[in-house]
Amino acid sequence: MNYFAIPLLAFLIETVTFIGGLGILSHHVFRETISGKTYWKLISEQIYQVGYRSLPLILITSGSIGMVMSLQFGLGLEKFGGKLYVPKLVAATFLREMGPMFTSLMLAARVGAGIASEIGSMVVTQQIDAIRALGTSPIKKIVIPRVAACLIVLPILATLSNIVGNFGGLIVGATELDLDPSFYYLKIMATASLEDYLSGFGKTFFFANFISLPACYFGLNVKNGAKEVGIATTKAVVVSSIMILIGDFFLSKVFWMIAKWV
Repeated sequence: MNYFAIPLLAFLIETVTFIGGLGILSHHVFRETISGKTYWKLISEQIYQVGYRSLPLILITSGSIGMVMSLQFGLGLEKFGGKLYVPKLVAATFLREMGPMFTSLMLAARVGAGIASEIGSMVVTQQIDAIRALGTSPIKKIVIPRVAACLIVLPILATLSNIVGNFGGLIVGATELDLDPSFYYLKIMATASLEDYLSGFGKTFFFANFISLPACYFGLNVKNGAKEVGIATTKAVVVSSIMILIGDFFLSKVFWMIAKWV
């Protein structure tokens, strides 16, 4: 019994500590965002690091997923004479789920790891303490630019992911499923609604916080030297990915309820 109780208790304590610490960090970020000086230059630098340098990864991933989805839907529906529904299925699924979610997961893997390791290294080398000694808030100069960059960049990357993913589906539809490209395109435009797009687009703002805030939290809480930087990086990616996957279910349900009421 004790073999299971002790690790479970440690996990529960760590989880509660994380939730409390993340809540406190979120409060500090919100409070300092609406007051004092805003470092626009730092935000623009992070937009370049988070957004522009992630663009090739996002485009390759979304294009590949769109092609695979189109092929799998097409081969599955072909048995029942339903190939004509492939454009609608791919478009709706990509706009609502696959585009925003896979973009966020790729960003969590690349950007979340980078943020945690960078901030953790700054803690180990006492750069965070130096910022405090100079009378400047680390939240202002370190955390807020990264959170703001994710909030700005992720919706844009998700939109580009939707376009490239559907284009990849169109290529496979035309080459492998013998669907006319004009028909595929017109079917997407006729069936993909603004509601589908906004459902996925709205999730990206939550996913941006799920990526940036845990990464900053784990980076700032590195204590025992360089070894913990790697541990913090791993935790940031794993926790962000789990929050995205679990949050996607609840957000999908919330947006579905909103659409139903409207």
